[in-house]
Amino acid sequence: MNQSNVLSGSNAATPQNDGAGWYAIRVLFNRWATLLVELEERGWESFRPSEVIASLLFVRCTEMEITDLAARHHERMMVYRLPGSRKPARIGDREMEVFRFVVTAGRQGLTLLGDDRPEYHMGDRVVVTQGPFKGAEGHIKRIKRDRRLVVTIPGVVAVATAYIHPDFLKKID
Repeated sequence: MNQSNVLSGSNAATPQNDGAGWYAIRVLFNRWATLLVELEERGWESFRPSEVIASLLFVRCTEMEITDLAARHHERMMVYRLPGSRKPARIGDREMEVFRFVVTAGRQGLTLLGDDRPEYHMGDRVVVTQGPFKGAEGHIKRIKRDRRLVVTIPGVVAVATAYIHPDFLKKID
């Protein structure tokens, strides 16, 4: 199995309307093998943006399933939780769709900003109208003198694209 690719098959056992959602996992000490085998056996859709963020994995399942997985693999992984809570932080399908699109389309010139922090939310919310990131939504931030689209999964991660020309941006209210 190629661990750097998107790990989603058409036979994923978790349809869109069954109460499942996306959850972020930090894999500890590069202990991927057993975890990935179990995810594949269960048929869960997952996404590993390894070229961008080496220890991050996203899994689509129910809250009960992610809690059970975390309990069984506590030495291998940590589930991102809601701030001030023990409840796993569920990521919306649209947020995950935009994040996957940007990470996959922008392999060249993508900058990892680290954990999502409020300082990355400064600036206008925009949608990209042309180019390789067309349709992606996020915030504009000037980084290293370039205008970049910042896409975040709140409380988990923020990434910035390569330079995007202002003509390719449209402000969202």
